[in-house]
Amino acid sequence: MSSHPRASTQPPPSGGEGEGTTVVEKQAQKVEPPKLYQVVMLNDDFTPMEFVVYVLQAHFRHDIESATQIMLKIHHEGRGVCGVFTKDIAATKVELVLAAAREAGHPLQCIMETA
Repeated sequence: MSSHPRASTQPPPSGGEGEGTTVVEKQAQKVEPPKLYQVVMLNDDFTPMEFVVYVLQAHFRHDIESATQIMLKIHHEGRGVCGVFTKDIAATKVELVLAAAREAGHPLQCIMETA
């Protein structure tokens, strides 16, 4: 024997208007844009400037002029922003740069910071 009550084909008794009815108001959801992170390359005394320009073009799609300007900023100021991305994309870019530098035998460092 089942402990579940039997389904009735009769509508529930009505004692008044709105009785037994719950109205849920839809609340507007607050959707915030994703947090952004900047990918930053750090200067070292061993990685060739040409390699840094290549990485900026290949992995960040900078043209030769902007890649050269960023490379010079890295060289003179010790660091330079390569681009600003969502967290997953920034982390992927950092890994790609580090892998390219390792493969080429360069100690180039790349990090991500909140923008």
